[in-house]
Amino acid sequence: MRWSQAFIPTLREVPAEAEAASHRLLLRAGYVRQVSAGIYAHLMLARRSLLKIMQIIREEMNAIGGQEFHLPIMNPAELWQESGRWDAVDVIFKLKDRAGHDLCLGITHEEEMTNIARGELRSYKQLPQIWYQIQSKFRDEPRPKSGLLRLREFFMKDSYSFDLDDAGLDVSYDKHVQAYTNIFKRCGVRALFVEAFSGMMGGTVSGEFAAPSDAGEDFIAISDCGYSANLEKAVSALAPIEDPAGEAPAEPFATPGQKTIEDLVRFTGERPERMIKTLVYIVESEPVVILVRGDHELSETKLSAVLGTAVFRPATPEEAFRLHGARLGSLGPVGLAKVRILADKALEGRRDMITGANQDDMHLRHVTPGRDFQAEYRDLRAAAAGDPCVKCGKPLELVKAVELGHVFKLGRRYSRTMHANVLDAAGKEVEIVMGSYGIGVERILTMAVEQNNDKDGMFLPKSIAPFQVILTAANMDDAPLREAAEGLYSELQAEGIEVLFDDRDERPGVKFKDADLIGVPYRLTLGRRKFEQGQAEILVRSTKQSQDVSLETAVRTLKQQLLS
Repeated sequence: MRWSQAFIPTLREVPAEAEAASHRLLLRAGYVRQVSAGIYAHLMLARRSLLKIMQIIREEMNAIGGQEFHLPIMNPAELWQESGRWDAVDVIFKLKDRAGHDLCLGITHEEEMTNIARGELRSYKQLPQIWYQIQSKFRDEPRPKSGLLRLREFFMKDSYSFDLDDAGLDVSYDKHVQAYTNIFKRCGVRALFVEAFSGMMGGTVSGEFAAPSDAGEDFIAISDCGYSANLEKAVSALAPIEDPAGEAPAEPFATPGQKTIEDLVRFTGERPERMIKTLVYIVESEPVVILVRGDHELSETKLSAVLGTAVFRPATPEEAFRLHGARLGSLGPVGLAKVRILADKALEGRRDMITGANQDDMHLRHVTPGRDFQAEYRDLRAAAAGDPCVKCGKPLELVKAVELGHVFKLGRRYSRTMHANVLDAAGKEVEIVMGSYGIGVERILTMAVEQNNDKDGMFLPKSIAPFQVILTAANMDDAPLREAAEGLYSELQAEGIEVLFDDRDERPGVKFKDADLIGVPYRLTLGRRKFEQGQAEILVRSTKQSQDVSLETAVRTLKQQLLS
């Protein structure tokens, strides 16, 4: 392609609205333009890269027996109501047709795929099946930001496995993990496979491919031994704490104006791990009291898993007062009746602790869980940096990361609610066992930019770059040089090399800046001085290293480097 005929609207200035490096560079390099919040137009360069990513995904999915489908984006509400997700998922775009029927724009396609499976699969002999698609998805994202990282319309590869039993699901799940590993490697993106929370998808087991990046909004916990999990799922060990000896009864003491754990630490001189933090949540209209250690934070994701619902919120001060008879800052579990109390496991077996007295400006000391109040003990706390790893005991490190893909063992969650059954070898009707697996296509491109850039622009992996080579004729007004460049352009095309020929009547400095900006991995330059010596320059964009080659061997040398 000739640059003079291409639409590549590069920008010299850094867009003011762009925060992440990938957002700035994709705008400056003319890959995308914003249409609205979380909605972007993909221009020619982006489209070429995204199509390459999609092709890599297709090849790896086909290699594990995947069969490509294309399902409607618009779904009838009835399918989502059958699964129970119509009211449970709050980021679905919902609409009505002219007849008043409820519809939604697909965010995932578990319901639609299950609907096909229950109508067509009759026998265990038809299993296993892996069905996938690469298609637009829609999410009513409350905070679209960071360019292509948090979108309201995006491309996703979503696939679904159907097996007779859990052992079959294990095989399908492992196939997808390996396929995803291959996809990210071939796309040149570094990603870690970590334990994850299943969220709105359901199921009991899930894993996430996360790319460490300062642009991330999630955190992953990692350890030297190889343990890794996103913060929603991560668990950690706790250093043992020795409580004071004795069994002194709980006693109130005045704490005027002391509202927070930090206040109490200063006021009492006690460490925060000797305190109980009391939180009140409204869960499907009913109050639930949550207890964590004073130096710990609640993980709402873990709370959701314990509660079995995502329909909950922190109580208002008024709601907490009606339950405890005290204002925030003086709440505690002692004396509460007819309310569910959930306590983090870090409080189990402790004694002689401090908590609110359910009386304004008062707290209780010498409080012992199990003696002074009863609770259900669950893993509720968020793991923190420096916590001991549960496997090796070494400190956990928290790293910012971007989720690139997610794999789920759905089990029978959808087949049970939607009645997707087959006959097994004994002629017994059994529920199909399912898996669900997704990859964000734009996120792969975005992370390739995040992981491969410098002050001058980006240098994309050659497998997904929009072109393999930029041929730059530095002096198009030099007739012999221009003729030689045209010859190299034809030769590159004849060798099947994807080349962008910068034949513009621009100053060399402008051409070089644009070439550095747009992410093409190799630049073949014809400048007047070296051309007169019968040479051209090959520059590797990622390293800025260059070599001079003869005009006769330039294309052959480039081809060897592209194949290496």
